[in-house]
Amino acid sequence: MTKSELIARLTERNPHLYQRDIERIVSTIFEEIAVALMNGDRVELRGFGAFSVRRREARAGRNPRTGDTVQVEAKQAPFFKAGKELRERLNASNE
Repeated sequence: MTKSELIARLTERNPHLYQRDIERIVSTIFEEIAVALMNGDRVELRGFGAFSVRRREARAGRNPRTGDTVQVEAKQAPFFKAGKELRERLNASNE
């Protein structure tokens, strides 16, 4: 699902709200999650999951075209861990 599809679905389910307001709400939520992660904070949405930042150490990589060894710098990457309720809902459909 894309951001625009999410906004469209929320607009359908909430006809009393203007689409521009829903767009602002969704953008604000995503922006606040991004800002918190950039500050090194963890964002937990109960029943859904938690967003955090993981550090990836520098390493030697390989250029897939040439096969040459290249040095990959250390970096931080976003990480998502699904919450218990979300995992249970996903696995309930498999039973």
